Amino acid sequence: MAKRTVEPIFDGRTFNDFLFRPQYSSVLSRKDITDLSVRVCRGVTINVPLVSANMDTITRERMAKTMPLEGGVGVLDRSPLIPDQEAMVRYVKRQHSYVIEEPVTLHRRESIGKAQELMERHNISGVLLRESSQMNRLMGILTHRDILRAGNNNGAMAWDFATPFEKLIHAKPGITLEDAERLMLENKIQKLPLVDEHRKICGLITLRDIHLAKQKPYSVKDAKGRLVVGAAIGATKDYLERAEALVGAEVDFLVMDVAHAHSAVIWKAVSEFRAKFREFPLVVGNVATYEGAKYLADIGVDGIKVGIGPGKGCLTRYETNFGVPQIQAIREVYLACRNKIPIMADGGIERDGHIVLALFCGADTVMLGSMFAATEETPGEVIHKNGKQYKYYRGMTSPESVLGGLKDRVNAREALSTPAEGKEEIVEMRGSVVDIISRIAGHLRSAVSYAGGKNLAQARRNFLNHPELFIQLSEAAKKESFDR
Repeated sequence: MAKRTVEPIFDGRTFNDFLFRPQYSSVLSRKDITDLSVRVCRGVTINVPLVSANMDTITRERMAKTMPLEGGVGVLDRSPLIPDQEAMVRYVKRQHSYVIEEPVTLHRRESIGKAQELMERHNISGVLLRESSQMNRLMGILTHRDILRAGNNNGAMAWDFATPFEKLIHAKPGITLEDAERLMLENKIQKLPLVDEHRKICGLITLRDIHLAKQKPYSVKDAKGRLVVGAAIGATKDYLERAEALVGAEVDFLVMDVAHAHSAVIWKAVSEFRAKFREFPLVVGNVATYEGAKYLADIGVDGIKVGIGPGKGCLTRYETNFGVPQIQAIREVYLACRNKIPIMADGGIERDGHIVLALFCGADTVMLGSMFAATEETPGEVIHKNGKQYKYYRGMTSPESVLGGLKDRVNAREALSTPAEGKEEIVEMRGSVVDIISRIAGHLRSAVSYAGGKNLAQARRNFLNHPELFIQLSEAAKKESFDR
């Protein structure tokens, strides 16, 4: 029988069971509260504590790109084929870095039609021309304007319409953002190739990406100035092959995601992962108990994902009767880790106040699925019904998601032999996730003020070790607080 591992006030409790006692605030304006940064795992910090869920109806390329631009991070789901998931990571890494390390290039003797197809495929307005297939030596640049000059002559050689190297403004690798911007503005150019002393192509800077970098000061970038992105793997079958591809694509962290991580399967998988990838940042989940968190800590994970069955698309508790109320689960895991390992709360959050409670109870970040569902950035077709627009949202163990992730349909019967613990539903479209993140960040700043903090880290410290500041609510108090 498990011993008590959580304070009595948290036993059997979840999100609508608590309010916080307001504390004295020395902050003159909530607008002055700008630091909402938190750790996702060892080596990865984000600027708002929000992670988009690794679900096939939530995080694909567009969401994974948008989240770090707005200060959070996305985790790509693992249902695509390995090359497709790898390509998603590479796509995100190519977006909005003011230095494009591997710009799209084309042999100078290729056709205008080939250049146009390449630009459309990569959604770019220009392509660098190299000397040959073997030599990555810069010969010139071809832009959309040059293609327009070619008219309908798609078979013409790209080189005949390009700006040659001798007329190009270029720079050496390592130029600062400020110097690059000044050089580009002085010369009225949109693209600045980076080449070494042998004219080898080392990168490309675009004025658009410089401006975006300035417009998004809270965006989350890696050491090379590229957007941060995570990706999910499993713990059986192809997980090491998948991890190798994703690490090769320079993903920033991996999430080893299984339904029940307090298991021998995870011990074996993490051991094999560490043998191959050493210290690469690894978040593992899901668990919901003190003992489960201790188990993961002992095998050397870099982050712990918490939640057994609280999600809107999950039927685990209903179908099996196993789970822990999510606030109790977060608290148990926090007491097991005590800030040594970052905690990601996954599931059960239905409003912004729930995010505050999860963070002040012990979570470092929250993973959001249903709150981000049916936004412009989620994948999937828009469904038109009764004059309104909808998108599908589903749990990753729903039959639809399980079948959608199969490489073929041969093993469909085997895949569905375990009864589903997830469901699918349609959700009305709700605009851009950018607006939702902005709203949540605003409410977090207000919460920091009420908590007596000057930043999120200080506000969390004020509550993490003081359960007396949590007010357990009666049914009447819940009605007074939350019925609106």
